[in-house]
Amino acid sequence: LPFPRVVETPFPASLSVRRASFYLGNRRRRKGVFTGLLRQLVLLPGADATPRMCHAVNFKVATLSVPTVLQDVPARPVSNEVLKHPYGHDMKVTLGARPRCSKQEKAQLWFNASRRGLYLCNGSTWLSMLEVRHRLDYVEEYQNLVTNSETMGIEVFSIPKVGLFAAMANRITPPGSAIYRWMDGKFVHYQNIPTHQAQSWKYFTIGKKIFLAVANFEQNERGQEFSVIYKWSRRKAKFIAYQRLSTHSARDWEAFVIEGEAFLAVVNHREGNNHNIDSVIYRWNPRTGLFETNQTIPTSGAYDWEFFTIGPYSFLAVANTFNGTSTKIYSHIYIWLSGSFQLFQSILTFGAADWEVFHIGDRVFLAVANSHSYDSGMPAPSNFYAINSSIYELNITAQMFVKFQDLLTYSALDWEFFSVGDDSFLVVANSFDGFTFSVNSIIYRWQGYEGFVAAHHLPTVGCRDWEAFHTAEGSYLFYSSAKEPLSKVLKLKTT
Repeated sequence: LPFPRVVETPFPASLSVRRASFYLGNRRRRKGVFTGLLRQLVLLPGADATPRMCHAVNFKVATLSVPTVLQDVPARPVSNEVLKHPYGHDMKVTLGARPRCSKQEKAQLWFNASRRGLYLCNGSTWLSMLEVRHRLDYVEEYQNLVTNSETMGIEVFSIPKVGLFAAMANRITPPGSAIYRWMDGKFVHYQNIPTHQAQSWKYFTIGKKIFLAVANFEQNERGQEFSVIYKWSRRKAKFIAYQRLSTHSARDWEAFVIEGEAFLAVVNHREGNNHNIDSVIYRWNPRTGLFETNQTIPTSGAYDWEFFTIGPYSFLAVANTFNGTSTKIYSHIYIWLSGSFQLFQSILTFGAADWEVFHIGDRVFLAVANSHSYDSGMPAPSNFYAINSSIYELNITAQMFVKFQDLLTYSALDWEFFSVGDDSFLVVANSFDGFTFSVNSIIYRWQGYEGFVAAHHLPTVGCRDWEAFHTAEGSYLFYSSAKEPLSKVLKLKTT
């Protein structure tokens, strides 16, 4: 069992163990030697050994277990075995690439050297008996991506038979925003698109049509305010303008399908100085090939839409940020009933900038990023920006989301959920601590009963958005900076 010990001198980052010896313990007796099972000895400076620690209080965990599939193997006969085949004569182990598994190979074993896994043929498929699972060890900087200007949002997407792309929502109008393509293990510039203080992109498909919608925050040179939907041209191999929609300081797009119909929802942040305006849900009209207004929903300085489904039900959560006087306001969750979204639940938030829904097993969670606490009618807190962001869990019995955990964040603007092997993680975009934009963003690991626990601290500058993505080369995190024209790709190193 792990025994916590606090030392005055921190463990050195570099330690020579040449000719070193380790004293592990004794039986406190004059005779006899120390006996027992050494469960753990991990010396791994600079890496994360936490998931390798044994947290159980049951000593039986230390015993080596026999895989269930082997427990019904017949025992050795008790009669004279001198003239009989040795035990295991009919067992055959194959090493190498995946062999055939048919009735003839039933009960044979295959050891996959590359994955360090042992598999058993059941007559048709290979069943995993022992398999190494990837674990997140540490995070390293992989690519510094110089952008057109500060980046407010990232959208990573894959176009079938074309490749992996990243659309960057850049703040400064000329030259606008940029799309990058993943080539030879790096993002390289692919296409510029004129935007007006772009806040975010949303990639979606309708049938074989591929779209990319941008949320523009500012008016264009003619004083017109609109956001644009772009369509992928297979002939030109780039995105071209498809439909313009009137928006008001748009922050975010969300695309979703309900009962076979496609929808697109925009977050309108404010109109002039009025933050209490409608955000709009558009429905795709297959006859005209255009999005048409389907429903308007009152919002307050909203930042984000998040769509999710639970069983047969569809939900849409809005992050309300500011009502003109206070950031301490309710954000709302809507449910789709009888052809429209209706209020399902209201949750008190503090300058909410993002909702992130995720599943762990059969549990459903909803995390909110609270950016700051401000109320014109209340005394100012010591720090507007050091504030809890909260994780809520769906309670099936109560038919509502209930608070599961609070995590201290610093002007949090985004949550991103991702998995590595059997482990689940949340990374937060901490953007400002009240003094500097150089603030650590944090990866939290899911640890069951303990909830999410901080596992990695990542230096970021004005962090605005996180995206997790995977390629054949591995798993990555991508973050955008709203304070400098530099975004970074981080690679997740696994063991």
